[in-house]
Amino acid sequence: MSLAGTTMIMSGGSRGIGEAIAVKAAADGANVALLAKTVDPHPKLPGTIHTAAAAIEEAGGHALPLVGDVRDDAFVAEAVARTAEQFGGIDIVVNNASAIDLSRTEDLPMKKYDLMNDINCRGTFLLSKSCIEHLRRSSNPHILTLSPPLELDPKWHTTFTAYTIAKFGMSLVTLGLSGELREDGIAVNSLWPRTAIDTAAVRNVVGPGLATSSRTPQIMADAAYEILTRPSRELTGRFLLDDDVLEEAGVTDFSVYLNGGTDADLALDFWVEPKGVVGTGTSLA
Repeated sequence: MSLAGTTMIMSGGSRGIGEAIAVKAAADGANVALLAKTVDPHPKLPGTIHTAAAAIEEAGGHALPLVGDVRDDAFVAEAVARTAEQFGGIDIVVNNASAIDLSRTEDLPMKKYDLMNDINCRGTFLLSKSCIEHLRRSSNPHILTLSPPLELDPKWHTTFTAYTIAKFGMSLVTLGLSGELREDGIAVNSLWPRTAIDTAAVRNVVGPGLATSSRTPQIMADAAYEILTRPSRELTGRFLLDDDVLEEAGVTDFSVYLNGGTDADLALDFWVEPKGVVGTGTSLA
């Protein structure tokens, strides 16, 4: 299958993984609506909604940059309506917007707690909810959320409780909506990287110097493409890891996703075990 002629609406997407997913879809000729706040260049964050839109157009797609906040109900409703009106419908929702703060509980201001949960969990719920009526009319509807597998092993819950709550909240949206929308044929899945990905969040928040211990965002874009081109009734309610998806699709050489280091240098992402290992291992946590 191809994404040619399909319409994707994405929260975030002005840089990093979101932009990579959008550009990959655009290479097929997809329409991509971006809901993002970054209009002017940030001193520490590369890219804006306008540079991402330009990259989408250059790749062969059609971009609709929509400047606003995914926490704003009225903005999201208007953005969904404008997207459906301009492109004739909505086929794919990608919940990419996310806030991160790895502070321990006693050090975290409640303002940051609210920000993470409003963007991550509530934003995912709101954008997904707002698109359901349009997705029901699509021939291959998908909701894809960038959030981790749900994991209750206590070893993953010893630090940054607030961030864990916010990201797992996104995954709970996947779990719930996949059940609610199964009969409608709307696929609802989560995708997460096995390793660190070289993004602004990793460089500026998780750990400076992790760039060579990361893979490039392209691995997430390629994995998302594999998911979104599958028939929606065949794949839903899953928490998927990028390299598992690509391995199933026949990829055997992952060196193309290295970011200057080696396989041995790669750091695992939060809440993820090493490939092929159950119950042991470490992560960025």
